[in-house]
Parts: sequence; structure tokens; C-alpha cells
Amino acid sequence: MKIKITGTGSYIPERVISDKYFELHQFLNEDGTPIKQSNEVIIKKFKAITGIEERRYSESHYNTSDLAFLASQKAIENAGIDAETIDYIIFAHNFGDVKFGTIQSDMIPSLASRVKHKLGIKNPKCVAYDLIFGCPGWVEGVLQANAFIKSGMAKRCLVIGAETLSRVVDDHDRDSMIYSDGAGATIVEASDNETGMLSYETASYTEEEAGFLYYGKSYHPGQDSDTKYIKMYGRKIYEFALSNVPTAMKSCLDKSGIAIEDVKKILIHQANEKMDEAIIDRFYKLYDKTAPANIMPMSIHDLGNSSVATVPTLFDLILQGQIESHEINKGDILIFASVGAGMNINAFVYRY
Repeated sequence: MKIKITGTGSYIPERVISDKYFELHQFLNEDGTPIKQSNEVIIKKFKAITGIEERRYSESHYNTSDLAFLASQKAIENAGIDAETIDYIIFAHNFGDVKFGTIQSDMIPSLASRVKHKLGIKNPKCVAYDLIFGCPGWVEGVLQANAFIKSGMAKRCLVIGAETLSRVVDDHDRDSMIYSDGAGATIVEASDNETGMLSYETASYTEEEAGFLYYGKSYHPGQDSDTKYIKMYGRKIYEFALSNVPTAMKSCLDKSGIAIEDVKKILIHQANEKMDEAIIDRFYKLYDKTAPANIMPMSIHDLGNSSVATVPTLFDLILQGQIESHEINKGDILIFASVGAGMNINAFVYRY
């Protein structure tokens, strides 16, 4: 038995934030001193490295669970199923519902329970829970759905990745320009044919790596030190990803029995364009190959890094014909992969 994704949906916030939005920001170093470069130079370098020109911020009246509900509605409709038949709702996020204009995280009740409530699902045997796994949370949720279905505990799961990172960023940290908001959702079911998940790989590195992404105080010395924001050691994450993600992808592909020449698309977490390109190049070099043109669809240029939402959103947008020059056809071999806080890495090989 395999598992397959039978429905997809995403919610892209309407509020577009261009790089120009940051021109008047006061960017500071970690010690609170001003960055010597002008904002124009900072933004230009940022764009050259990350590829981000625009990102999306959620409308003020929506929270993370609202974005997830809207994406889930579309996935359920796309799959053509009755929501009452869903056995598990697995909701990957990192910061809960953070109300606009505040910094406090709200996770009680769980966001998965909130989505179930918004969907109007009355079946008490539909189990709803949250998954905190950093940016690879949606991929991990699919792996957990795989385990539930193969064990007989479930026949159908709703797996969601959603986040409103714009509400947990330090405006004085130039890394804040990376983050964005969004939601992606998928229906996962058993497959009795050749389509579906063929293999997977997942791992957590929690020695020195555990602190590469963390919750820390603002770089502005005048800010309340008890208020925390998402922070990262970008160079360390970059080096970690390049050292570990390609090998995890290779292990996953080797277990599938699929030749690298047969891979049609690699859907990787939209963290940083240069980093993602380097990961793909290194992955192909492990097979003494050169990465084919157009193998890696990207949404980061317009949507930024929405953490757990990037991979399911990218998948849905391709299927909806909204990523230029990219399509997925029946029988295509795909690799899904992600890396993020924890530090966690995962991947799965999939026949569409």
C-alpha cells in the first residue's frame, strides 16, 4: 500500500509587501549598533541572495488558523470528499495564532481543533492535533499520515502547513525581510496503484544545530527584552543545509529505486533562492550529474518564505497552472524536501 495526495488547496494573502516597504526601516546589528550600509544596499544584497522581490502578509482580520481553514476548504473541494470522513487533521505551524498588532502566541485550543471547528466537522473520531517541526512540518505531517494510513489507524487525513511569520519578526533585523504568511493544505489517502509516496527520509539534528533558529529579543536596545522574535544564524543554517539536505535526498531517492534521470521536479522549501540552488546542484553532483534546467520550481520571488506553507503552496500552485514554465503530469516522479528549525530535515519521493 502507498499513500497519495488526492486534493490540494492554498491561501495566498492579498497584501503584497515589496522590497520597497523596507526602505525606511532602521536595521541594526545584533549588538544594537546601526548597520553601516544604506538600506538601499542592504535590500539590493538581500534580493540578490534570496531572490525575494515581494512577499505576502496576512490581512489583519485573519490569523494562522483562518488561513489554514481557507486552504483546507479548497483541498477538500479539490479532492471531492465529505469532510466528515477525515480521520486526522494534522496542522503544522510554529507560532500558533498571533493576533494582528500583538506578539503573544495563542495555541489553546490547538489550531487543528480550530480548523476542524471552522470546517463544521462533527465526527468526534476525526482527531485534530498540531505539529511543531519547523519549516519541514508539512512534509513531516505527510509522513505521519503515511504511518497512520499504513497502520490502519486512518484512511484519510488532512495535512496543513500555515504560518503568519510577519507577526513574529523584529523590524530591526534585516532577516525579517525573508518571512511571509500563507497556507497550504492537502488530502492524503491510501493508494492501491503505482501512484503515491515511494520512499521517505527524516531526521533531527539537535546538538549545536538545535539553536540555529531560535526565539530572541529585538536588536533595538530600547525594546522590551522580554518580547521575543524569530531569529536565525543564517550562515550556519546555509552550511548545515548544504551538508545535510543533499545527502538526505540521495538516501531517499536511492531507497525508492528510481533513477535520478527520471526525476521530473524537486519541490524544496522556499527558504533562500541561492541556498536552494546550491542544494540542488550538490544533490546532482552526488550522482556525478548536472542539475537539469527547470527542475526546481520557485515561488519565493513573489511569496517569500512562509515556512511550513511553502512546499504545499508551491505544489498546489503548479497543479493549478500558476507557476510559469512548470507543470506536473501523470506518472511524473517528484521529490519533496525541506529543512528548518530543530534542525530538522525530511524528504519523500512521489509518483504523481
